Amino acid sequence: MAKFTTRLDNNFCFLSHNTSTSQSSILLNRTSRKNLQLQLSPSKHRFNFKVLCSIKEKENVKGEIEKVGGGASGGGLVNGVLVEELDRKTGLGRENASKEAGFDLVWPPWKNIPQRYKLIGTTSLAFVICNMDKVNLSVAIIPMSHQFGWNSSVAGVVQSSFFWGYALSQLPGGWLSKLFGGRKVLEIGVLAWSLATALVPVLAGFMPGLLLSRVLVGIGEGVSPSAATDLIARSIPLEERSRAVSFVFGGLSVGSVTGLLVAPTLIQNLGWESVFYLFGLLGMWWYLGFHFLGEGRASDAVEVEHVASLQCAILRKSWNNSLEELAETKTSWSNTLEELRASLKDVPWKAFFRRPAVWAMIYAHFCGSWGHYTCLSWLPTFFSEELNLNLREAAWVSILPPLASVFVTSIAAQFADNLIANGVETTTVRKICQAISFLSPATCMILSSLDLGLQPWEIVGILSCGLALSSFALSGLYCTHQDISPEYASILLGITNTVGAVPGIVGVALTGFLLDSTHSWSMSLFAPSIFFYLTGTIVWLAFASSKPQSFSESD
Repeated sequence: MAKFTTRLDNNFCFLSHNTSTSQSSILLNRTSRKNLQLQLSPSKHRFNFKVLCSIKEKENVKGEIEKVGGGASGGGLVNGVLVEELDRKTGLGRENASKEAGFDLVWPPWKNIPQRYKLIGTTSLAFVICNMDKVNLSVAIIPMSHQFGWNSSVAGVVQSSFFWGYALSQLPGGWLSKLFGGRKVLEIGVLAWSLATALVPVLAGFMPGLLLSRVLVGIGEGVSPSAATDLIARSIPLEERSRAVSFVFGGLSVGSVTGLLVAPTLIQNLGWESVFYLFGLLGMWWYLGFHFLGEGRASDAVEVEHVASLQCAILRKSWNNSLEELAETKTSWSNTLEELRASLKDVPWKAFFRRPAVWAMIYAHFCGSWGHYTCLSWLPTFFSEELNLNLREAAWVSILPPLASVFVTSIAAQFADNLIANGVETTTVRKICQAISFLSPATCMILSSLDLGLQPWEIVGILSCGLALSSFALSGLYCTHQDISPEYASILLGITNTVGAVPGIVGVALTGFLLDSTHSWSMSLFAPSIFFYLTGTIVWLAFASSKPQSFSESD
């Protein structure tokens, strides 16, 4: 142990440093009269500094200690700091009482952050990487098509292959998360899609291998929403759950923006291969960090218990509450496989598909996904070829829709909540929000398709506004699952999300085929989306409902 001793008299401060092998001292000028001792105690994860000071107000200190129950033992809390009686053998005590105050410098800095916050932070980071690996191909497809001689049809198939795996893994992801826990499924999913991403440059010249790698990326990312939902349900208390969901899934928009910002610079300076290598490496680093976080949970619990045992009854109460929460969480993990199978058999699958409101949700999800996925995959190419923007400019303007969506989402949520609070029927609110979500991008795509002599920046602005307003769906369609049946909301979302992944398979590839056939972006990209937006609006207004449904098989 290294021991620092500082004495402050009328006009000087004397600092001594003692170790087993050396001694040193420093003389400092000072006008106050106090005695100060610093003890530095390095341990595996932290450094303990103990400060000794002479206090004239002995009675006041003693009174503070007695208030927290530490007077008898000579230790307690003073102004939130643990205080213990100093050993008189130090020889530094004078006529006044001496006390020792303990301060901890914790390393690493996030060591004392509650475990659930660490989980939410790392899960949100996983979603950032998730969308970075999703959008990287939409930028890299341009130089890859030039290098390998792909036409738009082939490029569309390559981009759509991601959604093959994404659609297939939706329901299995929910099953595996319930069976093994979302934490483990998320961990394996990130590792799978990161390794598959890093393999893309190696397999790019072999089309079956390239398609397989993108399918694996889709499978890994497809299990992530269910895994994150399960992790939040197991780890986060009810009063913090809404913020946790927003923080985790908000990582998707951050990932889209980050990927579209970083990818063009990497491609122009290091080649298109660098995007897949570096983004895949990020996921592997995340896996190692998340795995380390899991291993550190046991040692953290032991150390926290040791520290808590030294605290007063005030802190023991909060620790006991934490133990109770942990016990409740562990109890929720004790469901057996037989119970899980029984619960799945009890799901009223047939009753779901007898409800017009469910079919309205399914079709609306399909229509919204068609416009979203085709634009996500093809807008950078559209901006590059149709508006004569270079690769970096095309990718950067593609950031505008997801960036604007962040602001629209908060406005839409407040708008919907205010309407409901003012007595407007919930079904009416959901219909209004979803109609805005469909009609806004449809109108903007119509304006962009017509030959109105618009400048490129005007077309970019119009499309960005339309696609950003489609985020009103988060206060429309995506709330309806919970409105009609909180009990089966996750299963209903799994059903509609599976159907909603189909446009990623069909729509992205069909856009490339139509582009080769018609050589018209209006016919290939915008016309199908406009059709589905308009028909989706009609079906939604006619059949959607937010009234609670019983879903009894006998109905």
